[in-house]
Amino acid sequence: MSILDYKDNESLGRVRSVDTATVVIAVEDVERLRKLQVNRLAVLQSSRAGQHLIGIIQKITRTAIDGKGSLADTEDAPDGEYQTELNVVRIALIGTLMDKVGPRSNVFLRTLETVPEIDANCFALEGGRLTAFMRVIANISGDAQKLSLGHYTLDESADAFLNGNKFFQRHAVVVGSTGSGKSWTTARILEQVAALPNANAIVFDIHGEYAPLASNGFRHFRIAGPADLSGSASLNEGVIFLPYWLLGYEAMTSMFVERSDQNAPNQAMVMSRAILAAKQKYLQAEARNDILENFTIDSPIPFDLSCVIDDLAKLNDEMVPGARSGTEKAGEFNGKLSRMIQRLENKRTDRRLGFLFQGAGETQAFDWLDRLVCALLAGSADQEGGGGGVKVIDFSEVPSDVLPLMVSLVAKLAFSVQQWTEASMRHPIAIFCDEAHLYIPERQQAGGAGEISVEIFERIAKEGRKYGVGLVVISQRPSEVNRTVLSQCNNLVAMRLTNGDDQSVVRRLLPDSLAGFGDLLPVLDTGEALVVGDASLLPTRIRVSMPQHRPNSGTVEFWERWGANQAVGGLAVAVDGWRKQTVQTSTAGAS
Repeated sequence: MSILDYKDNESLGRVRSVDTATVVIAVEDVERLRKLQVNRLAVLQSSRAGQHLIGIIQKITRTAIDGKGSLADTEDAPDGEYQTELNVVRIALIGTLMDKVGPRSNVFLRTLETVPEIDANCFALEGGRLTAFMRVIANISGDAQKLSLGHYTLDESADAFLNGNKFFQRHAVVVGSTGSGKSWTTARILEQVAALPNANAIVFDIHGEYAPLASNGFRHFRIAGPADLSGSASLNEGVIFLPYWLLGYEAMTSMFVERSDQNAPNQAMVMSRAILAAKQKYLQAEARNDILENFTIDSPIPFDLSCVIDDLAKLNDEMVPGARSGTEKAGEFNGKLSRMIQRLENKRTDRRLGFLFQGAGETQAFDWLDRLVCALLAGSADQEGGGGGVKVIDFSEVPSDVLPLMVSLVAKLAFSVQQWTEASMRHPIAIFCDEAHLYIPERQQAGGAGEISVEIFERIAKEGRKYGVGLVVISQRPSEVNRTVLSQCNNLVAMRLTNGDDQSVVRRLLPDSLAGFGDLLPVLDTGEALVVGDASLLPTRIRVSMPQHRPNSGTVEFWERWGANQAVGGLAVAVDGWRKQTVQTSTAGAS
């Protein structure tokens, strides 16, 4: 039996005009018009039996009419007819409710096979019928792996589910101003991913916000800081070193070669030759003859940076035989590599970059990459002891000038492994890019770390679906995130946004029929989101449920903290951590 069993006398009004997916309804009963609200749902009769069209109310207009004249949003009134007012409702069609599809009853589809006929009845979807309809939405099965966000604002008794397959297959973007509940929503999604028996996801935690997410499905890593260089920190303890030999040619060039130097082309060419020779030397020492025949400069093979610097120094000081017998002249690269050698030496000794250049001896082992890949990319079932499938990587101690390069290095690692894996053996992985505007910027310097990072993420956004790599882009400033990457995200979870530029970006991501949703962005409550996209059967407002473990992103209560009599302390600990370039744990009695 259909849940939408309306009688003709319950009609809100009749269809006056139809334009693709937009319908205009003429309403005669003023009392019924007053009860309507923008962004609520409406039902229209379909031209096919057993179907009802579902729409969202976009605009409600009550216009006084003086005598004859053109009627806004409607056809002209017939000659001789007079109306004192015109009440119209504009509705955007979003889908069809089928009374029966095979053995299933009351099935909602995001398709519009028909449009309503002129004079077709329109009904308000409210009360018990709304509750019944929301239950239909919540209990969608089929190929949908349910991802629960919370409850629909339209009906809080109905759970709001997303299609987990489509959410990650088609990429997603989560945006919202500071304090809007963006991290809360992300944590809610991550907890459900982590609960799956063979989950596989990486979270780029830029500020250490997601440390409290500590259920069995999570595994936490952090990029090594200066305090880890003199100890025995290792991958087994959750400390990650990203050795320089993982960098591709473009990344190495951006880090070691000064683009403004007039000798930059020569420096890049000589550096690539020296690195190739160093990799070849390493492979020969390891007797890896099978790899020797096929490796390139981009192949992730360890090499000794000291050998590279020595080779460059020889060329920089090289003297060759002159035109006259017994004389010498400066070699082709004599004196042209000094600045690059100095940059290499400075970076190699910079403790801030110790995770790149001062890793433990294990990072130079041939099998170290296998261990890193297994730790970061293996699903729950593939890890020893069934470790966490959601890997949270803390980048908070990475210097901001190389942050884009390091984050994109891990992203490229995931994409490359998926790309070189046989299709039948690929285990899909989702990459959560928190604070994405910091390393996937809209504007970047040519040849810099930002440009290299953007190129990597653009490729993942365009081609990731083919290789089982999904992106979830998270940012408080969508206007500062690369537009090409955002355009590939077919699922939008938008929290409150107050900046006009950010609102404009989100509006461009909305379908034309739902453009009016953008007006809600500045008035959404904390923890409330607009959800639109392939994963959402019903584009609407959702109140996101609280995660089990809240991230460390809550807003500090200034007035209450200032009003407390208890001493806080911790300043000496902070200064000590600043000096050591590592976060210190406060101890009793600190002041």
